[in-house]
Amino acid sequence: MEALAAAFAPIWVLTAVGWLAGRTGLLGAQAEAVLGRFVFHVSMPAALFTVVARTDLAGFANTSMLAFAAGTLVATVLGLAASRRLFGRQPAERVVGALAAGYVNSGNLGIPVAAQVLGDASFVAPVLLFQVLLVTPVMLAVLDARTGASAAARPGERLRRLALLPLRNPVILGAGLGALFSAAGWHLPGALAHAVDLLGGAAVPTALVTLGLSLHTPPGETAERPGRAETAVAVLLKTLVQPLAALAFGALVLDLPRPQLLAVVLLSALPTAQNVYVYARLYGAVPALARSAVLVSTVLSMGTLSGIAWALGGR
Repeated sequence: MEALAAAFAPIWVLTAVGWLAGRTGLLGAQAEAVLGRFVFHVSMPAALFTVVARTDLAGFANTSMLAFAAGTLVATVLGLAASRRLFGRQPAERVVGALAAGYVNSGNLGIPVAAQVLGDASFVAPVLLFQVLLVTPVMLAVLDARTGASAAARPGERLRRLALLPLRNPVILGAGLGALFSAAGWHLPGALAHAVDLLGGAAVPTALVTLGLSLHTPPGETAERPGRAETAVAVLLKTLVQPLAALAFGALVLDLPRPQLLAVVLLSALPTAQNVYVYARLYGAVPALARSAVLVSTVLSMGTLSGIAWALGGR
């Protein structure tokens, strides 16, 4: 528990810093919007490029990733279904509900948790690749098609916009360029690589500060609040259903050895990533649900991660 608390502490501290900045008005009335755009358009693409470019794409060729993918598929499909049938959400909002239910915080939280519990942070690399190169582009493509100019466009125009999405969406572009550099064995020149590293290093702390800013409602404004039932369903799918589905598939179908099974289930039980809030905020699709799912699942996951580590064995 002490090791997990150390991994979670930066999330709580930076979110609290954002809340205090919002409450005191230190960063101005438009801080949340400006910082959110900075993360989405500048810092996060740099971070994804750096991580993917330095990761061997052969990490996809990992049997245990099938179990993680199965857990993700179950949680996201159930999240989509619940958003549509139980809460009557629109298509773009259903995507956010699905991401809240199945998109794990593999970056800033997955790495320290894997290092502390598994003794090896390299287990996170295939999970990160899976989310960045497969899940994120699909979900952002749907969000793009269902919001803004794409939603009002004719079918032919929608297809053209979809084809050009990797060039218009900086997150997908950054991940795609990273995959190209990894596959080709290319490297940025030293000074440029350092600059990209610095930009990417700002993604996680800025996203957490932005999340904290969203917790404060300025006087005279009414905060959008998701229903408790909707938040509860998303968090239940994220913290319990996803790891249980990964456990069932890994143990019963793949017959994974205990160390791999522990790694898959542990990473499947990670809380909802703050990236989900960034995406929801930028596309105007129920950011309040994303925010609540991130916060509640992060708090609860300390208990579920500890239980998984105890039940399936430590290092």
